[in-house]
Amino acid sequence: MGVPVLIIGASGSGKSTSLRNFTEDEIGLFNVSGKPLPFRGGMKFARITDAAKIRAQLAKGSRRCYVIDDAQYIMSFEEMDSKLTGFDKWNSIGYGFIGLVRSVLDLPGDTIVYFLMHSEVGDDGRLKAKTLGKLIDNHYTLEGLFPVVLMANSTKERHWFTTVNDGGSTVKAPMGMFEQAEIDNDLKAVDAAIRSYWGLAPLTDNEKKES
Repeated sequence: MGVPVLIIGASGSGKSTSLRNFTEDEIGLFNVSGKPLPFRGGMKFARITDAAKIRAQLAKGSRRCYVIDDAQYIMSFEEMDSKLTGFDKWNSIGYGFIGLVRSVLDLPGDTIVYFLMHSEVGDDGRLKAKTLGKLIDNHYTLEGLFPVVLMANSTKERHWFTTVNDGGSTVKAPMGMFEQAEIDNDLKAVDAAIRSYWGLAPLTDNEKKES
């Protein structure tokens, strides 16, 4: 059973930057918006905006780590491009995205898929993943589908992930997975911590041989 992980944060908070320490052969990157990556050297990526097509690529892939960057745009682009109207449109958007998240559970057990999404303030005043319309929020607590939810934060001096819920967000992580409430925004280090905690296979076979 694969593991979906959610990273939320405002635009510019360091979500994409957190990919900087991965190598191209370690992850499969879906860059939904197609924007250049914010670090030197960049990284190869697939620009796919359709939830069903990303789901199909995940199902036939062989990587142990995938990242869907700016995942909320999957919903936004469908809203703009779809010829459907009314409830049919919103059902397609909502259930398509939820289906993508749930499909991660059907992947091999050492696979982690990271959903990087913008944040917004929910009706209860807490920071949450940005969704579209009310279909998802009325039927699901999106963060409830993820066992790990981290918040990206930034100042002029640094970028970091928050791992502990202070009551004002939907952040969560299993007890003892992360030693500190604030950690460097290094998604590769996060990946290593999750694999260590749950006893998942390392990111690559080479990593296993070297350890």
